[in-house]
Amino acid sequence: MTVTAKTMTKKITFGLIIIAAAVLVPQAFHIPGVSTPGELFLPMHIPVIIGGFTLGPVFGLAIGLISPIISHLVTGMPPSFRLPFMILELGAYGFMSGFLYKYMQGKKFGIIITLAATMLFGRLVFALALLAASGLFGLAPPLHVGFAWTATVTGIYGIIIQLAYVPFVIYSLERSGFVEKHLKHRKG
Repeated sequence: MTVTAKTMTKKITFGLIIIAAAVLVPQAFHIPGVSTPGELFLPMHIPVIIGGFTLGPVFGLAIGLISPIISHLVTGMPPSFRLPFMILELGAYGFMSGFLYKYMQGKKFGIIITLAATMLFGRLVFALALLAASGLFGLAPPLHVGFAWTATVTGIYGIIIQLAYVPFVIYSLERSGFVEKHLKHRKG
């Protein structure tokens, strides 16, 4: 399927909106008394995953790679020591959600299967990046492979939010025809 200039412009515009959401949504989670709201609620993951679902794997990857960099430059979050790992993790989320959904779109439980596999893949990439960094640089805690498990357990509330919110948003966008009409998302 050829993508027209108009469709590409719409996809780029929607991608920029998703990146803005990935930078702004985490700011709403800075709750007084909660020292690490991003690690607890994983708010940057949601827009990136939605970007992959709606725009496909290439745009999803770009959104996942760019969002944490812009967020770090604008807000200082994620912190410098975590930034390279978040770039890889969110890039994996954006790519995998777009890649799998291309094949699962329209199938029973396709959204849920895509989301679950995407979340597992992103955490695996995060763990592998930590393993590589600890091997290359001899990093000590908190940057070791066990941190991936700790981050997953700490982020259980965010995982629950993702499992509840992302399918609702994707299903709503499907039902409204938004993706098909404006972004020309292709079925497998």
